[in-house]
Amino acid sequence: MKNLFPILTVVAAIVVLWYGAAVWLNAPWAYDKAQRADITLSTSGLIADTWSQKKPKLPAPHQVTQEIWKTTAEKKITSKRSLIYHSWVTLSATLLGFALGAVLGIALAVGIVFNRTMDMSVMPWVITSQTIPILAVAPMIIVVLNAVGIQGLLPKAIISMYLSFFPVVVGMVKGLRSPDHMQLDQMRTWHASGAQTFWRLRLPSSMPYLFTSLKIAMAAAIVGAIVGELPTGAVAGLGARLLAGSYYGQTIQIWSALLVAAALAATLVAIIGLIQRIVLNRMGMAQ
Repeated sequence: MKNLFPILTVVAAIVVLWYGAAVWLNAPWAYDKAQRADITLSTSGLIADTWSQKKPKLPAPHQVTQEIWKTTAEKKITSKRSLIYHSWVTLSATLLGFALGAVLGIALAVGIVFNRTMDMSVMPWVITSQTIPILAVAPMIIVVLNAVGIQGLLPKAIISMYLSFFPVVVGMVKGLRSPDHMQLDQMRTWHASGAQTFWRLRLPSSMPYLFTSLKIAMAAAIVGAIVGELPTGAVAGLGARLLAGSYYGQTIQIWSALLVAAALAATLVAIIGLIQRIVLNRMGMAQ
């Protein structure tokens, strides 16, 4: 309960500020309607209007909550208007991209740590790759893959991989280099081979770094999946919901998709955190 209190306090503060911002941003439209109808808005009337507009600049929290309820509990999972359906489409690309990014990141990290040529040549390019805005890269990836007949899930997964492999590379390089000289000297004293040093010392030592980087990679992967849905004009996925909402000025739809995406990312990161605790406890590295 003590751990929940700070979280709930922050959430409550955000909700209060959100309601206040909704009044402030939506007030001009409320005043404009009142002026054209030749009526005077009271404070309570202003608040009620700004919290109930159909296309507000900033929807109130209860409006977003109602929209999420309508598009989850009150819709069939297979419905194109169901946020569960769209979440599953985005989740599929996220998980595939995350898996590809994790494998690529770990492979590059091993090569960078054990090969000086890769360390000097590959690592700068890995860092440079992240300076290119994903919004500029995503359309190019989609166009190139479409030109060779690759469509559907894979292009979005590759964009997710592009964002997610970097934190894994950085975290694993740091983790594989975390054993100190005394530990490495001890392995040499035991006549351990390079492979034995890797499996018995370097890899176990890198686990805390790996799981931390995987959490960041997962959050980046879901961003990549959503961004990958935007230039394709997709009709399914949370990115498609955001795109459709922006086309028709449905801000409530946009915010509901954003909150569902945030909840999905938080759930996936929490799952990695649970796996982290289990694995590190079994390895004797209690967190």
